[in-house]
Amino acid sequence: MSMNKWSKEEKLSIVWRYQNENISIRGLSEELDIDNSSLRYWVKLFEYHGNQAFHFPYTNYPPAFKLKVINYIQETGASIREASALFHIPDFSMVRRWIVKWKQGGLAALGPAQEDQLLMAKDKSNKPSRSFKSIEEEIEYLRMENAYLKKLNALVEEETKNQPKGKKPKRSSN
Repeated sequence: MSMNKWSKEEKLSIVWRYQNENISIRGLSEELDIDNSSLRYWVKLFEYHGNQAFHFPYTNYPPAFKLKVINYIQETGASIREASALFHIPDFSMVRRWIVKWKQGGLAALGPAQEDQLLMAKDKSNKPSRSFKSIEEEIEYLRMENAYLKKLNALVEEETKNQPKGKKPKRSSN
């Protein structure tokens, strides 16, 4: 089933059931006719982002952000699903597509599609200058990075606060 079949509230309710009723992902996915993989992803999103798990403020990601996600996967060995949830990306298959594009064409391939670039070149009068647009993209990226770092810092502080003294926080594994 498509992830869009369910409202944000329904997804939160389903994740709550998984966490609080002694039911497996497989059992819940069969009962509700949800793909196992999607349900596991919903749970990961909730683990990282709580009640905001299904509210995605960004839908268009700049190439620098895409590269940051790809680098995170390569450097940490995180799965695509894990990194997608951590970086609050609505659909982990987006990251899979970014990786394929990056392997085929590097950073340039992570930018807007070729046809989008051609349309922009034809209609420059209505579009902001390239340098202005790149500044806007950088600002958007920095805002996302700032929000991500704040969330990550809050999670680390919360984990540290909840751990007995002398123990290191446990890392989540996928």
